[in-house]
Order: sequence, then C-alpha cells, then structure tokens
Amino acid sequence: MGKFLNLLFFILISNFILSSAQNCNSYSFTNNAIYATCVSLPVQNSHLHWNYHATNGTVDVAYRHDGVSSGWVAWALNVDRAGMVGAQALVGLFESNGSVRAYTSSVTSYATGLQPGSLSFDVPAIRAESVNGDVVIYATLVLPSGRTNFNQVWQMGPVSNGAPGQHNLGSDNRNSLGTVDFVTGQAGEGGGVGGSLLHRRNTHGVLNAVSWGILMPMGAMIARYLKVFKVAHPAWFYIHIAIQVTAYGLGVAGWGTGLKLGSDSVGIKHTTHRNIGITLFALGTLQVFALLLRPKPDHKYRIYWNIYHVSVGYTVISLGITNVFKGLNILDPEKKWKNAYIGVLISLAVIAVILEAFTWFIVLKRKKEEKQQGPVGGNGAYEANGYGHGHGQAA
Repeated sequence: MGKFLNLLFFILISNFILSSAQNCNSYSFTNNAIYATCVSLPVQNSHLHWNYHATNGTVDVAYRHDGVSSGWVAWALNVDRAGMVGAQALVGLFESNGSVRAYTSSVTSYATGLQPGSLSFDVPAIRAESVNGDVVIYATLVLPSGRTNFNQVWQMGPVSNGAPGQHNLGSDNRNSLGTVDFVTGQAGEGGGVGGSLLHRRNTHGVLNAVSWGILMPMGAMIARYLKVFKVAHPAWFYIHIAIQVTAYGLGVAGWGTGLKLGSDSVGIKHTTHRNIGITLFALGTLQVFALLLRPKPDHKYRIYWNIYHVSVGYTVISLGITNVFKGLNILDPEKKWKNAYIGVLISLAVIAVILEAFTWFIVLKRKKEEKQQGPVGGNGAYEANGYGHGHGQAA
C-alpha cells in the first residue's frame, strides 16, 4: 500500500511539472515567436519567456500574465536593489476600447502612479497585446553593464480614470519578487539578493520597533510609577536601567542594519526616517553617558540633571514611536503588523493612565498624612519615595 501511494504521488507530481512546462514552453505566440528559455513565475499566473543575445548584450522578452481582461500588468528588473522602489518596469495598460497599451515606467517611490518614462537602460522595442484572456508584453532590453543576473518583480492592478491604480496587498502580490539569470535560465522565488535584502529590512524593522518603540516607553514607565511603592526601592532603578540598556543595545543593532540598508540602496532615500534614526542614536548614546555622570540625590546640580534626563528621555520615546510608524510605511507589511503595534501602544497608554492616577492618589495621600504628622526624618516619606525632587525623575 505504501509503495502504491508513493507511486501515485510521483505520477501526480510528474503530471503537474509536465503540465507547467507545457504551459510555459509550448505556448503559441501570435507572431509565431520562439523563445529558447521560459520560466513560470511562482505567483499570479505569470510566465517569462526570453532569448538572450550574448553578442550585443540584449534580451528579447515576452512577459505573459494569464487570466487578465482589464486593469494593468507589469514586469520589471531592479538593477541595484530588490523590491518595488527602483524597479524598471514594462507596463501593459488596458485602454477603454479593450486594446493594451505598452510603455516603460521607472518606479521611484511607493506612491508611484506608473507614469510613462524612460528606464535606466535602453528598451529599443516594446508592445503588448491581449489574446484569449492573456496579456503579453514584448520588449527588447539592452542589459546594463553587461550583467545577466537581476532582481525581478511583477504585478497587476486596477485602472481608474485611465490611470493605473494601487495593486492589492495580498500574499501573492507581496511574493511577486525574485531573481532571474538570462544566461543560466534560473529564476529564484524571492531569494538571492532580493530575499537577503528583504530579510535585512525586516530585521531592521523588528529591532527598532522593539527597542525604540516598545522597550523605551516601558522603561520610562517603570521609572515613573514603580518608585512610588516603598517595596520597589531600589529594585525599580535597576529594572529601569536593565530595560533601557537592553533597548539601547537593540536600537544600536537596528541602527547598524539601517546604515547597511542605506549604503545598499540607490535612488530614493528615506531621508526623514534616516535623520530621525541618527538623532535617536545620538540622544540614546547621550543618555547612556549621562548615567555615568549622574550626581548624588542631594547634589546641588542634581535637579538640572533630572530635567535633562527626563526631557531627553521623553524626546527619545516620541521620536522612536514616530520613526517606527515611518518605518512601517516604508516596509509596507501586512496591516496586521501595524495594527499589532498600535495595539501595544494603546495597551501601554491605558496602563500609564491607570498608574498615573494611582500614583497621584498615593502621593497626595502621603502629603496629607505628612502634614498631619509633621516632618519625618527631615524630608518626610514623600521625598524619600522620589517625588520630593520632582515628579517622575530618575533616582
């Protein structure tokens, strides 16, 4: 029985591979063109056919997208990076009369409208057609710098008022990237340079979201609210330091990956996101060094250190959260990740409001008791719990 099932599985897989190969290599083009190489792309019912000419470094391509009768389709090479931004696209756009208009478009931002424009390499010929529910874009590309291996992306989307609209953000759309080698005929599914860069971008995003966007606010809440409880002395201080130092370490790692990503990217730079990141690193480093220069609680300059420490701390938290959202807009992940981060922030805010009210209740109650009982030990319990030097300061 086991051998029979193995044989049946082998036959099914073989038939699937054979049918895919026939669908790709045996396709009959209306101009009777024959392409030496063909790959079926992993998602969106797309196929890429080509003939590579080593003598002049050109490639004749036919990008085919099955089951499309409206909207737009596009296939692109990304010469210097991976993903959407920087892609040099061949676009097929359905006109109102049912014909397909072909043109080139250089993608310079995530807010692209796929406007017609020249590419970073020559495209001597391009045309498109719709045949039996398939859209085919034909083009001749002059490959840049004699290269044959590139990152590739492909997409489809709607047309609104005659212009390309934003494509969906489903799983297939997000996985429509990979690599292609016009000499070997190999095509990777989001691997190679593209997959590596995407992994680094995700790592950068996670490190910074956890460090600047979650741990830093948690560390500040520890310092602000735990000190009111007598049993938390001096544990709150060491917990605060441990969380903030951990957040700073992760933030530095995220900052380092961001620098590497910036050096690997060309064209559009995320200037605001980068500048906020640099500012966060500088302020975070100052906070670490300020810890080493912290005056004694009864030092005459301690109040100035407290003002500095709290001001810079809240600035770091504000900039950190802002930059996390900017990073999410750049990475453009599935909505559930952004919603999850918003949920974390809402949870922290609710906890902070509750603790703020409870803290003031305890502080005011102690002040009332101190007035009734008189000073205790010179400074009283109020000051002993960290609130005599300013509400919310570090010890």
